[in-house]
Amino acid sequence: MNLEQARRRADELEVTARRDRIFLNNPVVMQGLGLAPLVVAATSGINALRLCVAVTLLLTPTRMLGGQISRAARLGLAARGFVYCLIASLLYVGVYPVMTMLFGVDVIQLGLYLPLLVVEPLIIKRYERPDQKERLRTALRKGLRTTIGYAIILLLLGCGRELLASGTVFGKVVMERALLPMASLPAGGFILLGILCALWRGAVSAYKHHVRMEARRGV
Repeated sequence: MNLEQARRRADELEVTARRDRIFLNNPVVMQGLGLAPLVVAATSGINALRLCVAVTLLLTPTRMLGGQISRAARLGLAARGFVYCLIASLLYVGVYPVMTMLFGVDVIQLGLYLPLLVVEPLIIKRYERPDQKERLRTALRKGLRTTIGYAIILLLLGCGRELLASGTVFGKVVMERALLPMASLPAGGFILLGILCALWRGAVSAYKHHVRMEARRGV
C-alpha cells in the first residue's frame, strides 16, 4: 500500500464515520441529540423500550415525508422547520393509539416526553441541511440507522439505570440490593449517560486510531 492509498483509506474512514449513525457517529454520543427523554424518561428497560417504539414510528417517516415535501416545494429554512414539526405532530396522532395498544395506560409513565418527541432535534434536525439529491430510499436508510443508534443508547441506559436503582432488568430480579438508587433520578441519568458517552467516544477514538495505524503500516 502506497501513501496515496493510505490517505484514501483514511478519507474513506471519515466518510464512513459521517454516514454511520450507530457506532462511529451515534446521534447521542457525537451530536448530543435526544438527551431529555434519555435522562428523564428512560429510567427502566421497559420505558426505554417504549421510547424506542415511539422513535421508530416517528423518526424515519418524518424525515422521509419532510424531505420530499421541502424539496418539492423548495421551502426556506424556517418553513422547513415548521413542515417537519407539523408532519411529526400529525404522525403522533396515529402513533399514540399504537403505543396505548402495545403498552396500555402504562405509556403515561413517559409523561410529556412522549408528545415532546414531535419537536425533538433527533427527529426534526434533518431540516437544517436537506440534501436536494436525497431520495426516499436514502432517507429511509439514514433514518433507520439513526433510529438503531438511538435505540441502543436508550436500552443500555434504561436497563443500566433500572439495574442500579432497583436491582432488576425489565422487572426481573438480577440483584438482591440496589447499588445506586439515585440512578432513577434525572441527576443519576446525566451521570450515567456521561460515563457511557465517555466510554463510547473512547472506543470510537481507539478504533479510528487502529485503522490509521494499520494504513500507515501498509505504506
